[in-house]
Amino acid sequence: MSSTKPALKRILLKLSGEALMGDDAFGINHGTIVRMVEEVAEITRLGVEVAVVIGGGNIFRGVAGGSVGMDRATADYMGMLATVMNALALADTMNKAGLTARVMSAIAIEQVVEPYVRPKALQYLEEGKVVIFAAGTGNPFFTTDTAAALRGAEIGAELVLKATKVDGVYSADPHKDPSATRYTTLSFDEAMVKNLGIMDATAFALCRDQKLPVRVFSIVKHGALKRVVMGEDEGTLVTV
Repeated sequence: MSSTKPALKRILLKLSGEALMGDDAFGINHGTIVRMVEEVAEITRLGVEVAVVIGGGNIFRGVAGGSVGMDRATADYMGMLATVMNALALADTMNKAGLTARVMSAIAIEQVVEPYVRPKALQYLEEGKVVIFAAGTGNPFFTTDTAAALRGAEIGAELVLKATKVDGVYSADPHKDPSATRYTTLSFDEAMVKNLGIMDATAFALCRDQKLPVRVFSIVKHGALKRVVMGEDEGTLVTV
């Protein structure tokens, strides 16, 4: 018998910048971002508290040719600014869809977005607002995966949802190997030994140490996000 009550109360959704491109070469595809917001709206109506960490690859990788030979820290700060642009677009789309979204940035751009303040973020979540964390951790050399692990631990999320274009973690590339099988569950140690590339090592180690499970699922598969929060078998669960 399927329950109508969500299995999760608070989640951290990690979206890559590339996920916003749809079929475009770079930038933000309007239809794609609207569809993603509809999926988020559906679970907020169930009472799930949602925080989002967004990447910037759709914008920064589009101009990354210019970063060849650039100082790594400078390039990383450019990437952080790209995530702020994505966060603003996501919040605008959410507000138009009837959600209340707040963008909190790890680097100070107070004329544009709020600074990240943990108690304020927790208050927003408790009020039913969607909180979008921008600018990664605010530090170069750390990925937005690490930001997702960090913010997920800070806000007491029950699960980090890593949204990808594939419906879980497979034993091989399912597009190239028809015999590839989807893992239903994996331990953090198994995933590291098998070098499955789910998240970078810093993010993975943080989730493991904080006993914060990660579920990899497809953001392009309609209804997958709702199935995850309802506790159904969707994607791959990585746990201690």
